[in-house]
Amino acid sequence: MKKRNEVLISILVILIIGFLIPQHLKMPVQGATKSDYNSKSFWFYPWGKSVTHKGVDIFAKKGTDINSSTNGLVLYAGEISIGGKFVLVLGPKWRLHYYAHLNELNTASLSFVNTNSKIGTVGTSRNAAGKSPHLHYSILTLVPYIWQLDSDRQGWKKMFYLNPIEYLEHN
Repeated sequence: MKKRNEVLISILVILIIGFLIPQHLKMPVQGATKSDYNSKSFWFYPWGKSVTHKGVDIFAKKGTDINSSTNGLVLYAGEISIGGKFVLVLGPKWRLHYYAHLNELNTASLSFVNTNSKIGTVGTSRNAAGKSPHLHYSILTLVPYIWQLDSDRQGWKKMFYLNPIEYLEHN
């Protein structure tokens, strides 16, 4: 029983520390500004196979550097069927930062990154093929924000997706 309590306390301490780490997000695409993305694209419907757009597409020349928008741990860097070459970073506040459609990957799984770390370059991989080069950037929370639920299409998913545009425009 004592061992179980110690484990539970350790987990609680780790969770609290994750929430206390400050989050200072930066624009991930080198040289990009507000004019390089549509500020109304988050949760846009209809949006292809994903039904609703759960992030922001930041347009730039193919091969433009992408830095991590936050400090964190790269959980995975690889390729998937829809997002193509992508990087998933666990950052402060237990938030996942998803970078998709990369041309090149410049980081590895289980490596630590900061806002100066080049993680890849802008591209058109997988379902972005034939479109203008861009970075699809999403922020997901592991702790559900239940108050964000609504009746929109896939509105129940809003408790897990944060609007990255709000963070990009305030930093």
